Amino acid sequence: MESYWVEFVALLVRWLHMIAGIAWIGSSFYFIWLDHSLEPPEPGSDAARKGVGGELWTVHGGGFYNPQKYSVAPASLPQHLHWFKWEAYTTWLSGTALLVLVYWLRAGTMMVDANVMALTPGQAIAIGAASMAGSWFVYDLLCRSPLGRHDGMLGGIIFGLFTLLGWTLAQTLGGRAAFIHVGAAIGTIMAANVFFVIIPGQRRMVAAMRAGKTPDPRDGLRGKQRSVHNNYLTLPVLFTMISNHYAATYHHPHNWAVLALIAAAGVAIRHFFNRKHKGVYA
Repeated sequence: MESYWVEFVALLVRWLHMIAGIAWIGSSFYFIWLDHSLEPPEPGSDAARKGVGGELWTVHGGGFYNPQKYSVAPASLPQHLHWFKWEAYTTWLSGTALLVLVYWLRAGTMMVDANVMALTPGQAIAIGAASMAGSWFVYDLLCRSPLGRHDGMLGGIIFGLFTLLGWTLAQTLGGRAAFIHVGAAIGTIMAANVFFVIIPGQRRMVAAMRAGKTPDPRDGLRGKQRSVHNNYLTLPVLFTMISNHYAATYHHPHNWAVLALIAAAGVAIRHFFNRKHKGVYA
């Protein structure tokens, strides 16, 4: 009976995780597309005088929309601002809860593989948890270091570290658990970007405006960088979410390399569409 209830709760949490993830990824895809599609307003127009750096006219669902993005911030703020944060928080919280229900509570069967390494369930859980927390701290330090000013080099090093993480977990945990914990590490980085960098920076910008000061543009630049990183990480993390259905990937003798190749394909797909939205490809 206890097993039945665990399965039922896992089903509900998985459904919540899927719903929240769709909302989060959808907003990420939309805003990156929007940023790449904005056109500068006509010189001397009302939008230009208001400090609008880019705008776009769209039609959808029977209505016309005119989103605008300010170069730094508008002259004043409306009373109500919509914050895009709960999608990220709900996705991470539900995903972590699902990880605990499906993997950590059954670590002896779902995480430990005696053919890979003889671990106790507690040791396997500790490795999984450390991979999530450690990945965030290393990633954040890299972004805050001088390397953070070189996006291409930073992206290459981050991808290399994720590949190393996949290899390390594949040498310690069962293949399925290794894949899902790489995904959990990526998801932790994405949610932490929102919680520790993007939202605090936006709060400082809003507080500065309401105090009659000019917001620090560095907060906007840092937030945009982390937002773009999250955009590129979405497809790799989505694959790890479904990878447990495809034993040919996580049971492969070189499963870490399979994961790296599929993740690279996901990054390349996102890069193609981001470039396309910029108008690089016709």
